[in-house]
Amino acid sequence: MSLQIYDTLAGTKRPFTPLKPGHIGIYVCGMTVYDRCHLGHGRVLVAFDAIVRYLRYRGFDVHYVRNITDVDDKIFARASERGIPFTELTSQMIEAMHADEAALGCQSPDVEPRATDHVGLMIALIERLMTKGAAYQGDSGDVYFRVSAFTDYGKLNNRQLDDMLAGARVAVADDKESPADFVLWKRAKEGEASWESPFGAGRPGWHIECSAMSMDQLGESFDIHGGGPDLKFPHHENEIAQSEAATGCTFAHYWMHAGAVRVHDEKMSKSLGNFVTLEQLFKDVHPEVVRFFLLQSQYRSAITFTPDALKQAEVAYGRLVQALPDTVEAVDSDAMFQFQELMDDDFNTPRAIALMFDLCNVGTPTARAAMQSIGVILGLFQAGRDAFVTQSQALKAAHSGLTDQAIEQLLRDRQNARAAKDFARADEIRDQLASAGVVIEDSVDGTRWHRQ
Repeated sequence: MSLQIYDTLAGTKRPFTPLKPGHIGIYVCGMTVYDRCHLGHGRVLVAFDAIVRYLRYRGFDVHYVRNITDVDDKIFARASERGIPFTELTSQMIEAMHADEAALGCQSPDVEPRATDHVGLMIALIERLMTKGAAYQGDSGDVYFRVSAFTDYGKLNNRQLDDMLAGARVAVADDKESPADFVLWKRAKEGEASWESPFGAGRPGWHIECSAMSMDQLGESFDIHGGGPDLKFPHHENEIAQSEAATGCTFAHYWMHAGAVRVHDEKMSKSLGNFVTLEQLFKDVHPEVVRFFLLQSQYRSAITFTPDALKQAEVAYGRLVQALPDTVEAVDSDAMFQFQELMDDDFNTPRAIALMFDLCNVGTPTARAAMQSIGVILGLFQAGRDAFVTQSQALKAAHSGLTDQAIEQLLRDRQNARAAKDFARADEIRDQLASAGVVIEDSVDGTRWHRQ
């Protein structure tokens, strides 16, 4: 079976054919670094990391580019709130993002361009659009893309312009020719960072950043463009319009979008205030469990997050970790062929994980070795069995507030209470331990315990 990828623009799976045989250029829209990453950001990080890992396993030479947006209204606003330069804020948030990325077991992209380092390229692209009549400068000094100059506008979302604008957040400006026109260059505002340009001092709009940086790294036409679910409109639609209006050629040949993380039927987002940061999650559960939880759903499907769902993922992943072989064995080649068939079907990680559990149940050395190999390709099992168990137990101890020594002392107190026939006190200690996630097993041989 050939590799099939769901292309958002086509609205269907398509056989994947790279522009250059054996080579893949992929650009993924990264973070706007004004705050810590939440689980929705983690979804994008893990999804495309797993995709890139698998493409490399399949033998492709992958050039993975993921940008950083380090100039934006939200960044300026947050830096002003904290009373620090915007560059200090972005430096802190980029460091935190890299820490979260590493904890999730994601490999760094090959290139991570920052918007502030490529303003000159953005200015040149805007000038190119103005020369072609696809951009104009308004009375305010802002420069806009003329949507009417691109007849295919809306093709990514397969919708008419009026339908897309209805309900969408569209910047209102008196000097626009059309409400649909979007900003390419923003005039300088007092107190904000700005760059000199032929259009006057200012800074680039959000959409032009990714067109300039992706074409700089991968050329005017490249294989795959990816990002989060909320970027299809307007960001990616606008990228296509301005890029193809400037070059006259196909911008990206495949468009891939990760699914949303949902909480109570709403997309997890900072604007809704229903987000949980990766930093918060990692205090309660091992980062490998978070990665496993995210891979349990296919990259483009929505995930519903609840504490119970994460707990179930923790139990399931712990079972796989416990089944890891002690030594390297020959791998079940039939299982690996089956794995490739599953992943060639638009990177079907949930079915690949189901195969891992099948192999775990078989339990033979070659089956367990295949299970381990599949997990490694998906970026799992990076800590190893012993380290994972130790680290998970430490998290549980920190969360419960009870160290191993404190648990042992409570068990001795319980034993003394039972010996004194103070069964009410013994039951009280048992309930205290149970509420802290400690399971007690009494037998004729004595009392054993473990963290739940």
